[in-house]
Amino acid sequence: MIGRRATAAGVDRFAALVGPELLTARPDAVEDADGGEGSADGPANLWLPTAVGAVRPTLLVQPSMAASVLRDGGRYLIVGLARLKDFTAEMVAGNLSRSELPDGGSIQARALTVDFEARSGESDTNAVGHARALDHPDAIDRLARLLDGKVRDGETVLLPAVLGLDRPGVFQELAERLGAPVGEIPLVPPSVPGLRLEHRLDRLASAQRVRVVMGARVVDSRIERGRLVSVTSAAAGRPREHRADAFILAAGGFESGALTMDSYGQVTDTVLGLPLAGVSADGAENLRRLIHHDYWGAPQGLFRVGVAVDKQMRPLGADGEPVLAGVYAVGGVLAGAVRWSEKSGEGIALGSAEPPATPCWPSSATASPRAPATTARTQRRSRTDVRRRHPGSALGSAAAREGRSAGQEWRRRRRNGRPLAGPRQP
Repeated sequence: MIGRRATAAGVDRFAALVGPELLTARPDAVEDADGGEGSADGPANLWLPTAVGAVRPTLLVQPSMAASVLRDGGRYLIVGLARLKDFTAEMVAGNLSRSELPDGGSIQARALTVDFEARSGESDTNAVGHARALDHPDAIDRLARLLDGKVRDGETVLLPAVLGLDRPGVFQELAERLGAPVGEIPLVPPSVPGLRLEHRLDRLASAQRVRVVMGARVVDSRIERGRLVSVTSAAAGRPREHRADAFILAAGGFESGALTMDSYGQVTDTVLGLPLAGVSADGAENLRRLIHHDYWGAPQGLFRVGVAVDKQMRPLGADGEPVLAGVYAVGGVLAGAVRWSEKSGEGIALGSAEPPATPCWPSSATASPRAPATTARTQRRSRTDVRRRHPGSALGSAAAREGRSAGQEWRRRRRNGRPLAGPRQP
């Protein structure tokens, strides 16, 4: 449904958005003269080392990781930092030296660990602490002096990904001091390269007057004439309503709690109560069909469950028609993929964000009955990223089916003496 061209456009848009200082462009995509996606060879994956010495495919890299791309016959010095416990240089170098590259060939890697003090008197500093220290020239100088004379001719120096948090050019300064290419190896979360991107996106959002609500959960929604007009988030003191002309559901799937399955086999979208593809109304059937007990076997069918969408990413019902106007679903909530085994999660996220991007930008708000300027101003103020969705209830599904908000459904059930949300009685 997303397609190669939408995915490529989403990747290009994201790379252009954050800029070349944080994400490199890939010029090696090949398309035919007509621009048809079917004949496009597309760019090849790059192969990066991980923090345990495995090899992982990726399409785009930050400039600080360009030198980290593994190439047949390459010689690498893996540098560990003694006070960073999330990275063991000896293990990384040993595993890489024993591994065959996916495209064929091998590399040579050796290990070196230096005692770099990120914070005075601290013997166990995390990745972010190291990165903040290396934002300062004096720390770069201290690290360079520890590595002086240790790099052999023809070697590339690979360090854990802590080379500056707010100054993405630290790796270049270090490379100039050492006279050798320098690259980063990604670490476990909190990921410093990821934080660099997040900080850049936060600044861009702030410049566009987008309000980001951190740590909130959606507790209610309001639907008028089949269109979502507002969501309500929990806030200190009282719930807060967020109105907008369009809403993008990017809450993730089972891993984030946006989708849940209870002990009776009922699968629910906990944010808006949207209908889900790949599930049955019979919970016992879901338990039989979507979950198997072979831990090392095929991926669980449950993880292909999600929201079905059309080409504009509008949620669809069982009849294939859009079920709720003003809503677009993107990313991990979509049905049909097992992202961690396919390694498709980031491509799905960026590709699915491309179709709804145009109608959500202020420039395309003329479809609203309000004046374009008013619409644009309202959207900029009220487009909200509400993170960490609540674990949910069954009220949203019933309310959506009847065109009511979850709060209205709750009150209606209470008046009628019907049970509220919660486990069904056997």
